[in-house]
Amino acid sequence: MKKTIAFHRPFIGKEEEKAVVEVLRSGWLTKGPKTVEFETFFSSFIGTEYAVGLNSCTAGLHLALLSMGVGKGDEVITSALTFAATANVIVHTGARVVFADVDWKTGNIDPSDAVKKITSRTKAIIAVHLAGHPCDMDELRAISRKKKIKIIEDAAHGLGAVYKNKNVGTLGDAAVFSFYATKNITTGEGGMLTTNNKKLAEQCRVLSLHGLSSDAWKRYTPAGNVFYSIADAGYKYNMFDIQAALGIEQLKRVPALSRKRDKLWALYNSILRDVPELEVPYIAEKTVHAKHLYVIKINTKKLNFSRDILMDKLRKKGIYTQVHFIPLHLQPLYKKLCGLRKKDLPVTSGLFESILSLPFYPQMKEEDVLYVADTIKKIIKQSQ
Repeated sequence: MKKTIAFHRPFIGKEEEKAVVEVLRSGWLTKGPKTVEFETFFSSFIGTEYAVGLNSCTAGLHLALLSMGVGKGDEVITSALTFAATANVIVHTGARVVFADVDWKTGNIDPSDAVKKITSRTKAIIAVHLAGHPCDMDELRAISRKKKIKIIEDAAHGLGAVYKNKNVGTLGDAAVFSFYATKNITTGEGGMLTTNNKKLAEQCRVLSLHGLSSDAWKRYTPAGNVFYSIADAGYKYNMFDIQAALGIEQLKRVPALSRKRDKLWALYNSILRDVPELEVPYIAEKTVHAKHLYVIKINTKKLNFSRDILMDKLRKKGIYTQVHFIPLHLQPLYKKLCGLRKKDLPVTSGLFESILSLPFYPQMKEEDVLYVADTIKKIIKQSQ
C-alpha cells in the first residue's frame, strides 16, 4: 500500500472540541464574550494594546487600509509573491497596486526596491512575512518615517515570528494574522488585527460590524440597548464566538506546537542541507522564524528537470506539495492592472520557478519527514 503524506492537517484536540460544544450549548453563537476574550488573550500574547477579531485576514487588511484613509487615487506597495488577498484588498479600496521585488533569501519585500516605487500618491506598504520569516522591518520603518507612509504587516504566516526581540504584529502601524485551516493556529476561517493605535482599532471594529456603533452586539444582552446608531457604511467582517472558542484553545497550544515545528524543521534540514541541487530555508540573524511553511529552493542549473516535474514525481509517491505563491504580477488580473512582465520583477519571477513547499505540520511523524526527504534525494539521484 502506497504511503500518503498530506500537505497539511490541522491540529484539533479534545480541548477545542469541548470549547466549541460549550459555545453551541450557550445559545450565543455570533460575536460575543468569547470573541472579546480571544481578542484580549491575543493582544496580550502578541504585545499590542488592541486586537480586533475578524472573519479573515483579508478582512483585516481591507479594514486597515480603509482606516488609514487609503482610497481612489492612492497607491499601496507590496510584494507579488503572496496570495491574491494581499493585493485584492488594495483594489477594493480603489487604490493602485504597486509591486516591488523581493529578497532572494527570504522571499520578503526588498526595501531597496520598494523605496524606488514610492511616489507622491503612495499611502502605505504592506509587508508580507512570507512563510513565517519576518521582513526587514528596520529598513521599512526607516522608509515609513522618512516618506511619511504607513506600514501594514501581512502576518498571515507570521504568528510566533520575532524580529530583533519584538513579536511580528507589533512592528508596523497595524498587523493582520490569519487563522485559516492551514495556518499555525486555526479557527477554520478567521483573522485578527493588532495595533497600538486606539483610533484605528475602534474604526476597524465599527467597520467590521456594518458600521454600527461600538458594542452594538450587546443589544441582545441584559447590559445592552436595543437602539444603535450607524456610524459608517461598514462590512460584515466580524469574528464570532464559535471561531473564538477554537482560537483560544489553539493559542494556548502555540508553545508546544512551535517545539514540534522546530523539531521537524531541524530533521528536514539535517537530511536536505547537503543536497547540492537544493537550498533549505534561510533564517536571518536576530530573527525567530514562525516556521509556517518549509520551503526549499531547487537549483534548476544543477537539476536536469523542473520544479513542476519534481512535484509530479513526489505526487506519484504519495507526497503532496504546494507552491507559495504564483506571483501576482503574472496573473491575468494584475497583468492588466499593472502591466508587468517577468523581467520587471526578476527575483520574484526566479523564485517562483524554484520554490517548493514540503509537507510540514505538527502532526507529522519523524518517519513522515524522513520519507519525504529521502524520496526527494532518491528522485534527484535517479535523474543523474
